[in-house]
Amino acid sequence: MNQYETVFILTPVLSDEQMKEAVNKIKGVLTKYGAEIINEENWGLKKLAYSIEKKNTGFYELIEFKAAPEVLKKLEVAYRRDEKVLRFLTVKMEKYAAEYAEKRRNNKSNKEA
Repeated sequence: MNQYETVFILTPVLSDEQMKEAVNKIKGVLTKYGAEIINEENWGLKKLAYSIEKKNTGFYELIEFKAAPEVLKKLEVAYRRDEKVLRFLTVKMEKYAAEYAEKRRNNKSNKEA
């Protein structure tokens, strides 16, 4: 199993509940196909660098997970079928990126405590 990180942008016209529902749908796809979710971060409403579908802002969400490479095809299909998702990007994390992400998570949790 490889470690991956996916970031996706949801349309800004969603209510808080609809946004959480869309995120849970994506997480459900991951867990359905055997992925282990390591971390999830909601980055909130951010301004886009350029407009997408005449929208200038979007809700950003980051999910780190471990999964087999076949899961990525299923995840991409789920992204493309959901009209709430404006853009998405999934990358495989190399060893050093995974270590950095773990340090970042630990620092964030230490600051919150």
